Amino acid sequence: MCGITGIFNLNNEPVPGELCQKMTRVLAHRGPDGEGVWTSGPVGLGHRRLAILDLSETGHQPMVSFDGQVVLSYNGEVYNYRELRTELESAGYRFRGSSDTEVVLNALHCWGCQAVQRFNGMFAFAAWFVSEQRLLLARDRYGIKPLYYRDNPEIFLFGSEIKSIQQHPSFKFKVSNDALTEYFSFQNIFSDLTLFDSVKLLPAGHFMEVRQGKGCGSPQKYWDFDFNPTPMSQQEAEAELHRLFEKAVDRQLVSDVEVGAYLSGGMDSGGITCVASRKFKNLKSFTAGFDLSSASGLELNFDERERSEYLSNLYKTEHYEVVLKAGDMERVMPELISHLEDLRVGQSYPNYYISRLAGRFVKVCLSGAGGDELFAGYPWRYYHNTVNGYQNGFADRYFKYWQRLVPDDFRETFFNSGLRSQLDFGRPARVFKDLLNGGPSNGHDAQSYINNSLYFESKTFLHGLLLVEDKLSMAHGLETRLPFLDNDLVDFAMKVPVELKLRDWKKISRINENDLTSKAFQFKSASTDGKILLRNMLQRYVPEEYCNGHKQGFSAPDASWFKGESVEYIRRLLFSDDARIFEYIDADVAQRLMNDHIDGKENRRLLIWSLLSFEWWLRNFGEN
Repeated sequence: MCGITGIFNLNNEPVPGELCQKMTRVLAHRGPDGEGVWTSGPVGLGHRRLAILDLSETGHQPMVSFDGQVVLSYNGEVYNYRELRTELESAGYRFRGSSDTEVVLNALHCWGCQAVQRFNGMFAFAAWFVSEQRLLLARDRYGIKPLYYRDNPEIFLFGSEIKSIQQHPSFKFKVSNDALTEYFSFQNIFSDLTLFDSVKLLPAGHFMEVRQGKGCGSPQKYWDFDFNPTPMSQQEAEAELHRLFEKAVDRQLVSDVEVGAYLSGGMDSGGITCVASRKFKNLKSFTAGFDLSSASGLELNFDERERSEYLSNLYKTEHYEVVLKAGDMERVMPELISHLEDLRVGQSYPNYYISRLAGRFVKVCLSGAGGDELFAGYPWRYYHNTVNGYQNGFADRYFKYWQRLVPDDFRETFFNSGLRSQLDFGRPARVFKDLLNGGPSNGHDAQSYINNSLYFESKTFLHGLLLVEDKLSMAHGLETRLPFLDNDLVDFAMKVPVELKLRDWKKISRINENDLTSKAFQFKSASTDGKILLRNMLQRYVPEEYCNGHKQGFSAPDASWFKGESVEYIRRLLFSDDARIFEYIDADVAQRLMNDHIDGKENRRLLIWSLLSFEWWLRNFGEN
């Protein structure tokens, strides 16, 4: 796990080594174990190393092939590298060390861009093909590892993080209006844009090529989610899922450094920790809890420490915890947003703190992310689209559901008057529907709607979670591994029929995730539907009452804190004449909406988090 960056001067000017080194050094947190820079004429590649496999100098990057024809800067882990190495050795390739990097390098030398089809793991890389004067960039199937780029006619820049691109003297700060409308529609960005104008994110499951004399080609898709169920019995499905789950966890335990595990108290992380603890005696496990002394309502259930401590005792792990209070959010925001850069999904400071805790003890940590999206863990999101007899308007209803932040009545007036004329308010709906139309089925039945929902959320919501996880773990030199996103397990999960994932899929529910007091949310909290197949299989590892318990996300009691202990912090930042957000957001509208929350009229916790994040984003990255 590492950080990569680089320059390709399309005007053929030579790359200054010191500039490439400057771009590399701002990624030092991603790779505290080593630095490498390689330049030749118009190309420069930079690398920061977090040594996980082959700790010797033979794993140093950028790495050059045996014949000098391919140069690689690579971030990630390819878990099937041993099988690929055997295949490459049979083809005549020889290896100097034992890293997966050298396997990726020789695979690219042997198979070119088609090599990405063979990789089972998480990765983002840049490979320079010397004789062809061609730069190849690629990103893993699911988007676990990020790769940003900025393209103009003369200079192509890329990096694991945007801050490396910012180091180039040609970079100029400007907010992307299109990304801004997406973010305040979805609390996420569904396209390849970022809030930085001209900086894009290479889509997951894509590669792209940049050639001297031809410039930057369009990203090319090499893989996509395909929820296309095939008939199978519950017994067959459970047996196969068990086999693949064990194989996935075991595959991702490969490491030359110590491996730990997040242990939230839920069944997904519990199952992973159970399997890992069989291999590693005194496996270290980590949990974040919350001080609930000022919480109320359903937020009183948000602390899972008691459950995680029970599982830790069951698996005999060496367990560590951090307990978060309202002030912890306030003090970490500047640093958090500096590392996050690319604002995505919801509240994420608990991820920062638990990554910091784990990073003090281990370099690798296993996570249970991905199980919800693959096995239908959010039934309240799907059911409102499965209205009996309603065969039209699925996309419109689903789009409205994902309007997470701003009420319909304030959609346009939310932005200040000077900006409104520059915004394309129809763009978020077009982006949404284009993504949804790429799904597995255009059928007009409940199962088709649910599979389209699973496709969409894997492409967007899961992708946002993965970006956040990468940035906030790598802020502490920590590699997070995700067994549920093993290729074989994902391929199987997409074949599992809806009726094996959801017990009550014919029911109708409409849930407002902002509203923690409504009857709808109470249904959500009381529901034990969703992930039925996974629940049954994980009972081999986790107590039955945990597998059949209520769904609990990793969330702090912000609804209470934002109108209680943190209210003065919010007023100081977001009700001030000096607030930077009001260069873009209408102050009267934003403050009215926030007051609705503070006064207890409406739950606007998601909006307040996004406004706080955008304020600190502008302070960290914007020009004064």
